[in-house]
Amino acid sequence: MTQHESDAGYDNEDEDDVPEWADHVMATVAAEVRRRRKELRMSAQDLADRCEEIGHPIPRSVIANMESGRRANLPLVDVMVLAKALRTNPICLIYPIGYIAEVQRLPYEHRIAPWEAMCWFIAQDSGSLADRDMLRYQREHIEALSEANAAMASESYAQYAVQHATRATQRAEALRDQAACLERIDKAKQRLRVARSFIRRDRGLLPYLPPELADVDPPVGNTTEEDTL
Repeated sequence: MTQHESDAGYDNEDEDDVPEWADHVMATVAAEVRRRRKELRMSAQDLADRCEEIGHPIPRSVIANMESGRRANLPLVDVMVLAKALRTNPICLIYPIGYIAEVQRLPYEHRIAPWEAMCWFIAQDSGSLADRDMLRYQREHIEALSEANAAMASESYAQYAVQHATRATQRAEALRDQAACLERIDKAKQRLRVARSFIRRDRGLLPYLPPELADVDPPVGNTTEEDTL
């Protein structure tokens, strides 16, 4: 079915000239693949060879047909591998921010800025989302885990400085640094406990914790205050 001009957001175009939404998405990806390939000074064969090295062969003829608009479809797995081969991210092929003025996010929608479409795609928009809470918990877990790892690394360095200090002033400074690192670790662990309690409550998959952070989770069979939130 051909989209209507008013629904799709096209101006000064005949209805027969308006591409289907799927064609629009594929044309956007194909154009960005070609632009990126040229930027990297890769031939279509170079790109095909790189895809094969990655483990998902995409023949040169397929790439050529895609770039010229002769290919009828573009599987998601191809987009993922092409992005890796072109040293970019899949989302940057779908919504090439900085290289096109607008995109059509969904059928019959007006065209919008690529940045708006990307925010929607990666759940960074302000719209409703059934799993938004779980995404927030997972992001908080990632940030808290990163902070815990950084604090533990700093604490190890401070501990080394304490053990090898040759002057009292050096030792005192190293002890202060170590105490500050231990406080950072405790705060990061608390953030992890809270995030994991909400993930557990909503029956989500608990992210992996390294052995040195095993005390973040309550003993099996025990329930903490956070678990009941």
